[in-house]
Amino acid sequence: MQAIKTPVKIKPKTKSTQKPAFDPQVFLDSAGVARKVTEFRRKETIFSQGDICKDVLYIQEGGVRLSVVNEAGREAVVAILGPGDFFGEGCLAGQPIRIGTATAIAPTTTMIIEKKEMIRVLHEEHEFSDRFIAYMLARNIRVEEDLIDQLFNSSEKRLARTLLLLARYGAPGDPRKSLPKVSQETLSEMIGTTRSRVNFFMNKFRELGFIHYNSNGKIHIDNSLLSVVLHD
Repeated sequence: MQAIKTPVKIKPKTKSTQKPAFDPQVFLDSAGVARKVTEFRRKETIFSQGDICKDVLYIQEGGVRLSVVNEAGREAVVAILGPGDFFGEGCLAGQPIRIGTATAIAPTTTMIIEKKEMIRVLHEEHEFSDRFIAYMLARNIRVEEDLIDQLFNSSEKRLARTLLLLARYGAPGDPRKSLPKVSQETLSEMIGTTRSRVNFFMNKFRELGFIHYNSNGKIHIDNSLLSVVLHD
């Protein structure tokens, strides 16, 4: 007599209710957005202060330094941006000319979207619009935090915070552990101190194990660097 096999009930797979994270890159590639992809060499100017403000840029690879020069010729670094960041968005608010200069700090690939096309997409694609607005609000908060940092924190704390921000500490997804090559001169301009002070603190951070230099010149950031920012 053959044994009667009891059929095994297979439970249907339940679909996850969690929506996948919105990826601007995937959206811009798939939604038929008119754009131009351009590559820049390290230290190449993407746009200059005083240029006509006519498009928004999105960083696919590499990094960009935003800087401003005053009438006396003194330059200040406003921000260092990386993959996934937008810049040049002032045109959307009616800014007629660029108020700063954008320079590639590494071989960089950007997606350039004309102002009219960007406005159309923001009006028609609500999810993209929501994400873009959230991004810009986060950027404004970052600017306010940078100002407070500049006014009230020591240059050592400002340097530690800048390195952590460049490593995207606390950002969604996996933070970058290694930074692209950033000169101490650029870091000194970002935090408002001298290059010699930056050099002193970088050597101190390395001795304490907060940072490490890779063979290719990149800086590896350890999460323990946060202790410098939190220390009173």
